[in-house]
Amino acid sequence: MIVPTRNSGRTLEACLQSVRAQTYTPIELVVCDNSSTDGTSAIAERLADRTVVCGPERSAQRNYAASIATAAAFLFVDSDMTLTPRVVAECVGAATEGADAVVIPEASFGDGFWARCKALERSCYVGDASIEAARFFTRRTFERAGRYDETLVAGEDWDLHRRVVARGAVVARTSAHIWHDEGRLRLSQLAAKKYRYGQTLGAYIGKHPAVARTQLRLIRPAFVRHRHRLAAHPLTTVGMIVMKTSEAAAGAAGLLATKLR
Repeated sequence: MIVPTRNSGRTLEACLQSVRAQTYTPIELVVCDNSSTDGTSAIAERLADRTVVCGPERSAQRNYAASIATAAAFLFVDSDMTLTPRVVAECVGAATEGADAVVIPEASFGDGFWARCKALERSCYVGDASIEAARFFTRRTFERAGRYDETLVAGEDWDLHRRVVARGAVVARTSAHIWHDEGRLRLSQLAAKKYRYGQTLGAYIGKHPAVARTQLRLIRPAFVRHRHRLAAHPLTTVGMIVMKTSEAAAGAAGLLATKLR
């Protein structure tokens, strides 16, 4: 289990405790911290098997942690996620039956209106092959695919998934899911994040132009498939549209800013 972190004191303990609560044992738990300045390192030292310091971004952190881990397979989990108890057992079971990589469904929770909008959005993506990406890989699959692309800050998980699939890997999925703790979201916070991602998004689009057109469109096919769910929550759906429009505009601005430079 590999968890990259940076100033994750609010969520990290719940994340690591959910790893320790898994029905499958033993689990090698490696936390790779990007020079946190809050209580992250103390939490990691207490709950992880090994804590290392590495940056500058998630891809480099994940790759370094994988290079020093001894496990035959890796599950990459973000520090604001918690695992339901059978996630690892189902991943290992799938690998035992021949899977090279495993997709784990994700659901969101948080405080406030924008967190509810994000949870509604994410609920539409479950089972969507263009959006979901594997988080569990056998070591052999991970290394043969070339690991995470450290030049990507955004889309690195989609990129690795596509490279794994292109090599003919067998991809399974679990019924157990991961919870994503959104906290209390602000629209300005979401836009700022997408602007930063947009600054490096051109590299991902250049690698996967066809699939990127589907993944990055404002009105995704997943929303059409789940139109009845969206219609059942009209106010939250309107908020989701506002949120997605703001994120798309911020991402496009980041991409344009990079091109102009």
